Amino acid sequence: MSLDEVLAARPLAFPITVPMCSPLTDGAAAVVVCRESVLKRYGVLHPVRVRACRVATGLERDLHDYETNLSRLCGLDAYEEAGMGPADIDVAEVHDATAFAEIQLSEMLGLFPVGDGGPAAERGDTRIGGSMPINPSGGLEAKGHPLAATGLGQIFELVDQLRGRCGPRQVEAARVGLAENGGGFHRGQEAVAVVTILEAV
Repeated sequence: MSLDEVLAARPLAFPITVPMCSPLTDGAAAVVVCRESVLKRYGVLHPVRVRACRVATGLERDLHDYETNLSRLCGLDAYEEAGMGPADIDVAEVHDATAFAEIQLSEMLGLFPVGDGGPAAERGDTRIGGSMPINPSGGLEAKGHPLAATGLGQIFELVDQLRGRCGPRQVEAARVGLAENGGGFHRGQEAVAVVTILEAV
């Protein structure tokens, strides 16, 4: 679709139109999580380590108070657990159920300053080859949103990125990846957020 077609499509809630929302799809994903000794026993090449995995649940907040955004708080916890910060992230997969979500989440996770998520996307910073590639998989809007499998699908994508197996959508020299997934709805934000940080070993 062209930009003009997306903007002219049936509106849902201004300025969001139908093509700006991820389609619900069927899907499945699986991963194996194990100790390092198991990796050695089975000769697994290119293992990926879980540096952090944090879960947060909804809270009462002023919707204009970005300091208490659920994904932001969950991300801060994940960065602390991993001993890393936003500058350490090479590639991210975020829950872009709508076009605006990628912009907001890029800011809430500290990948761009608040107010710079949109301009960063326009500059090409979030594209493959940009300063902070986000959703090189195409995100949920491109690949669909298989509700219960969405988060694990993001993990699968990041593992492939960190192993260098993504072909034309590969982020060069990606060593650390971040996944943000959310679900439900509570007072203008996700009811639950999960932030995972993975690192190539």
